[in-house]
Amino acid sequence: MKKVLTIAGSDCSGGAGIQADIKTITVHKMYAMSAITALTAQNTTGVFGIMEASPEFVASQLDCIFTDIRPDAVKIGMVSSSAIINVIADKLIEYKAENIVVDPVMVSTSGSRLLSDDAMNALLSRLLPLGTVITPNIPEAEALCGFEIENREDMLRAASSIAKSISGAILIKGGHLEDDASDLLYTDGKALWFDGEKVDNPNTHGTGCTLSSAIACNLAEGFSLEKSVENAKAYITGALKAGLDLGRGSGPLDHTYSI
Repeated sequence: MKKVLTIAGSDCSGGAGIQADIKTITVHKMYAMSAITALTAQNTTGVFGIMEASPEFVASQLDCIFTDIRPDAVKIGMVSSSAIINVIADKLIEYKAENIVVDPVMVSTSGSRLLSDDAMNALLSRLLPLGTVITPNIPEAEALCGFEIENREDMLRAASSIAKSISGAILIKGGHLEDDASDLLYTDGKALWFDGEKVDNPNTHGTGCTLSSAIACNLAEGFSLEKSVENAKAYITGALKAGLDLGRGSGPLDHTYSI
């Protein structure tokens, strides 16, 4: 059985973060492990509190995982402080982790900011360069490149700009564009578009977490990056089309629609 590690924050309402990741990994018939960076008090209407784990405890979790059940892929989500980011980077390098998917979580689906200012430089200099692929959405890509993204041309320009700082691939998710759900995979100066159907479903809580975890699962299975993104997009499209409707705000996906 393939093993996938998620390093992220906990979502007590179950739609995003560690909970979404574990559901996604399990549905892919893989063994899920987690290193929790923070506890959050949140639901479909917003984030109401964040309690970070200490960097030392995050390091201890990672030591326990890598020295016993080595993951075949790693997904990284919410990391809200520079100290935690530095610890994660140090441990991934120490254990020579492979197939690393970094979802640079800066803003939640409900619009709450999740990344502190002091963590941005650490994210850019330590964590993003370790990624096999990073998966920013439009607002996150704008934060990384420094300008607004309104169309495909802007996405290409943003990917080219971000690529100057990292060696891995960049997947800019186009779901925030008004009339387009196409994603851009940018690798070694080459652009590949994944044309996606815009699903009419307002319940999108945890889509970023779910997609990045699905990509990690496919990489763990040995698929190419291109095929991993293609498969992950098909999975999340199905989870959206299932039409689960829970909560008073932007609800979660149906992660188990295929079972």
